[in-house]
Amino acid sequence: MSPGRMTRAVRIAPQRLRGRLIPILQTATAAVAAWYLAELLLSDEAPAFASIAAVISLGAAFGQRRERALQLVGGVVVGILVADGIVALIGSGPPQIGLMVLLAMSAAVLLGGGELLVAEAAVSAILLVVIAPGGEAGFSANRVLEALIGGGVGLLVASLFFPPDPRLLVDRAMQSVFAGLGRTLQLVAAALREGKPAPADEAFERAGRIDLEVAEVHHALATGRETARFAPPRRGARHQLDPFVRSIAQVDFAVRDTRTLARSASRALRSGATGPQRLAAAVEVLAEAVWSLAAAYDEPGRTQEVRRLAMQAAELATRVHAPGTELAVSELIVQVRSTAIDLVRAAELVAGEPVGAQSATDELLLPDRADVPS
Repeated sequence: MSPGRMTRAVRIAPQRLRGRLIPILQTATAAVAAWYLAELLLSDEAPAFASIAAVISLGAAFGQRRERALQLVGGVVVGILVADGIVALIGSGPPQIGLMVLLAMSAAVLLGGGELLVAEAAVSAILLVVIAPGGEAGFSANRVLEALIGGGVGLLVASLFFPPDPRLLVDRAMQSVFAGLGRTLQLVAAALREGKPAPADEAFERAGRIDLEVAEVHHALATGRETARFAPPRRGARHQLDPFVRSIAQVDFAVRDTRTLARSASRALRSGATGPQRLAAAVEVLAEAVWSLAAAYDEPGRTQEVRRLAMQAAELATRVHAPGTELAVSELIVQVRSTAIDLVRAAELVAGEPVGAQSATDELLLPDRADVPS
């Protein structure tokens, strides 16, 4: 590593640690609490598996679904049961470890466990041999109970002490979607303004990647709703997630229509169609509407601004149409209007307007001129 990179790594290290310090302290607290609780309940002098299970389950519970945490704890239990049986029968050693891993993973699969449970069963089998070698061979119910105690402590700590902010998780994921969507529309506008298909091609590829970010929003919503449900300190966040829950599907429609818009722009520019440049201003206004929609989750009053900008974009696109307009340009007009409708409907959902109010959206954005394509 060069001196410059080393200096930069040292400089940003405190920032990295600061961002993860709370979950690290949370995990350390759970490990210690699980050890003492297992020691108290089981009279075990070294309940290491309680601490291990607490760390594992807490790592899954922080930002992941509770079912995954339970899978990890289940893997610990399966691994311990298999390893205890093997050690009691044939002792411990490298060959036995291989057999333990084989049987533990097979048992986890037969029980219908997912990848996490299967992998954790193998890890736990190995740990048992390392932590409790030959002299402590034999089945011990305490080890299974330790795993259950540790898993329970981990989930309890995750729910009560410093649980993640559900709204913050979802908002970050949603803002990432809007950042990609706004930038994509800017690229389409640049392609139309310059008459070059390359930015439109880049926009099409970028729009395809936004699908992954939309999936992240759905995952964050699932995590956030679960956290708000099971973590008493976060119960108040349940209603804060409602605007995101209501609008994510419509935002997804806007992403899809933007991808189609980028593809249509590239096709129109490559075909040598005349006139697509005049749509650049409309697409630029659509990008502004996206930025306003992103802000509307914190400032609901901005939804009216989204409506105004979307209608302006639709009107600018409508003005481009004239008798004899080429089909490629007409397709672009339709896509601009479709994306505008998506953004207006998303804004209505963020504001919590009645569903009946959305039925007028198409009419509000429809042009007055009869010769515009529908």
